[in-house]
Formats: sequence, C-alpha cells, structure tokens
Amino acid sequence: MRELAATDENRRLVLTPRDDFVQEIVGDTPDRFVQADGPFTSYERTVESSEIGLRETTSYRLSIPWFGWLFALPVRRTLKNHNDQSATGVQPWWAPPDRLDPRQAMLLGLLAAASMSAAFTNTLFTQTANYAAKDFAIGKFGQGIGGVVVRAGIVFALPIAFLADRVGRRRMIILAAWLAPLVSSIGALAPNFPTLVSTQALGRPMGLALDLLIAVAAAEEMPRNSRAYAISVLAMASGLGAGVAVMGLPLAGIGRSGWRFVYVLGLIWLIVAFDLRKRLPETRRFERPHVTAPPLPKKRFAQLASVAFLANLFVAPASFFQNRYLDEVRGLSPGAISVFTFSTATPAALGFVVGGRIADVRGRKPLLVFAIPLSTALLIWSFSVGGAGLWLGAFGAGFIGGIAYPAFAVYRTELFPTGNRGRAAGLITAAALLGGSIGLLAAGRLLDHGWSYGRTMALMALGELVAVGIILTAYPETAHMDLDELNPEPPALPEPPGVTVPD
Repeated sequence: MRELAATDENRRLVLTPRDDFVQEIVGDTPDRFVQADGPFTSYERTVESSEIGLRETTSYRLSIPWFGWLFALPVRRTLKNHNDQSATGVQPWWAPPDRLDPRQAMLLGLLAAASMSAAFTNTLFTQTANYAAKDFAIGKFGQGIGGVVVRAGIVFALPIAFLADRVGRRRMIILAAWLAPLVSSIGALAPNFPTLVSTQALGRPMGLALDLLIAVAAAEEMPRNSRAYAISVLAMASGLGAGVAVMGLPLAGIGRSGWRFVYVLGLIWLIVAFDLRKRLPETRRFERPHVTAPPLPKKRFAQLASVAFLANLFVAPASFFQNRYLDEVRGLSPGAISVFTFSTATPAALGFVVGGRIADVRGRKPLLVFAIPLSTALLIWSFSVGGAGLWLGAFGAGFIGGIAYPAFAVYRTELFPTGNRGRAAGLITAAALLGGSIGLLAAGRLLDHGWSYGRTMALMALGELVAVGIILTAYPETAHMDLDELNPEPPALPEPPGVTVPD
C-alpha cells in the first residue's frame, strides 16, 4: 500500500494498467485492476481516491516453491514502484526477459529444488574422495581411477533419459529424485574404497539423470527469450545444493572416517522428491502431439558432444583434484577448504545471473567465445600460486565460468526435437563424462609422476581451446528462437480415407 497526493499526474499514473512484471486489465470498476498475464496465482490492485489523497493497495500471491523468499523483496519493490516505466512492457532487471505465468513460475521453483538434490549427489564423491582415499590408503592414480569408474556409471542414467522421451519428463524426474539420495547415501556404509566407488557409480548417475532432465523440462516450459535465464536460476540452485556438500566437509575432520557423515547428510533431499511427486506437472511441450523417436540430428549431436568431451578434459580434473591440491600443497584443513569453496564459489554464482541475462538478450556464441578462455586461464593460475592469487584466481574463474554456463548448458536442449531431447541430453552427458574420465586418468598419472598441479591443468586445458574453436565456427545462434523454429518437425499425417473428422 502507498499514499500519494491527489494530483492529476498521480491519478493518471495509478489508473493506468501495469504492463511489466504483471499485465493488468481493468476489473469490475475503473479503480480495480486484476491480472491478465503474469506469475501470480491471485492479484488485485485497487485505488481509493479522495480530495486529499490517493491510496493504492496491491494484494497478490506469488507461488514459487522453495525459493519464494528469494523473490519476495524484488517483487514487493517492483509492485510498489509504480511509475511510467510500469506500462512499457519491459521486465525488471532481475526478472526473466519474458513474463512467466503461474504454472511456469511454480515449475521453475520445483525444478530449482530438484537441482539442489542433483548437485549434492553429483558433488558428493568429488568433495569426499580425497578423505575417503586417505582413510583407505589410496594414491592419486587410484583415486583418479575411482573417479573414472563413478563417471562410467552414466550407463545407468541413460535408460532414464531415454525413457523420458517415451513416458514423459515428470515420471523420470520423480524416479531419479528418489533414487539419487537413497543410493548415494549407502556410501556411508562402504567397508573399502572399491565398495564406495560402486555405490557412487550407481547413485551419482541418478543425480546426473535428474540434472539433465531438469534442464530438458525447463527448456520445454520456458518462453523463447528466457531459456538461458531459467538455466541460470537452476545453476544457482545447484550451487546451493553443492554448497550443502561443502558445508558438510568439516564433518570429515571429526575423525579418519568422518567423511561418512557427509553421505548420511544426503538423505535430506528425500523431502524434495516427496514434493516433486505431489506438485510437479508434465511439461506442456511434451503433452503436445510430437514425433516419437525421430532421428537424432547427427551433425548437431557431433558438435555438442565434441565440445562436451573436450571441455571436460580440463573441467573434471580441475574440480576433482582441487581439494587434494588445497590439502597437500596449500595445507588447508577440511574446515578451511570449506571456507575457501564458499568464499570463492558462492559470490561467483552472481555470474549465473549476469550470464543468463546476456545469453538471452545478446546471444550465446559471443559470450562463450569470450568467457571460456578467460575462466580457464584464471583457474590454471589458481593452481599455480598461493596466497591472495589462489583465492582471486578461483573467484574469477568461478565468476566468469558462471557467466558462460547458462549459454553453454542451454544448447544441449535447444538443438533437438521433443521426441529425442532427453536421449540427446543423456548421450552428450556421456560424452562429457568420457572426456572427464580421460582427463582424470591423465591428470592423476601426471601428478603421481611429479608434475605440478599448474602444469598438469595447463596441459588439460588445451581441450578447452579446441572446444571454443568448434563453438565459434559451427554452433548456430539460438537466442530469441522458439524450440519449434530450431527443430521443425514433419507435419501431422493426414487422416486416412473414409475417416470423418467431427466439427
């Protein structure tokens, strides 16, 4: 509610329907406005007028599961600041470029919660492998082999991705949301390193399947100008989920087997699985008639799979061996590593917001060609220096990498039709894990032979340069295009002779 002086200008302003975050129409009286289009499940703005003043009252309900608190203040400020800009059709800076409807807002909130669960599961082994390896007296190369075996578990995720193209996104997302925390938490009981690796080779793929299907559902439900924005929101939520795993690292300092408590912590994500089962809808695009199991576009798939493979030659070992580098070379305790990760990665999540907006408004390709080499160089630097340079390099790499991520990730779902979008995402993820596995083995062998971390990561980063070359020369620009424009499907078959179609 706000009070205004009863001037002609103020009267004109408050009696003009909004057209920004919400589109209004006049209600049953000239001084009452309701939602014509927007994210609210209920909305009303009324204007009371007298000779001495105007009173504008706005009541609304914004239903964003799990993350409503994050948007509460910006929504309140936007609705309170009613001015001439409110009728221009321009969204506020913090909102997606397109106006969402209540269903899209609810689905994005649910998918963001699922992203936290997927990220925790996908981060769990990476964050704890160093401590488990120490507990079981496993060397760097053996630890790298464990990482490869866990990544090879992608074969268990592919059936879920393929089935999502047959039976729907909703059913497979819910299945993966239950299996990911349940299976991965069994690692707490592992009597040796091979058993731990086996549990994560089953649990982590469920998190990967969940993650890739979340991206598919978001791409299918979001408007054409807001797909990268949705990926940025999901990436921020993933950062929170991974952050829970990082917050659990001090538990590893309790004793030699303290790392086991981090695995038990993963059971909290069963709450998310229950909520998804209760409220997650099927995507409207999947419910629409579409060609089932169309041929996979070979050229597009080869381009995206190659980039995923090459990029992960560097990304996987840089992520997997970071904690060991901080422990062995820089002498940080588990608690200090947790502080390092939060203080460098959490602020860097702002890059997701910046990158999602740029990718949707300005385009994907220029952003990737600029950001990927810069973030790679900064991360190599952080593996080469100590002190402030270590912290600044990691922060810069995370921030610039965050800017690149929405554009990088959204391509995986934009360039394939509905009937094989899940299959393509699963196979591209498999290519990424294959690249990561080779990178882990190579990096682990080099480190065991006395190579420095900085020199090793610089060698692995050569794949990033080739990936940028493919993006520059072969990737199409997909910003501002509908999925049907990017993936035209054959027209519906005509009715057979003799069949009468009712009016």
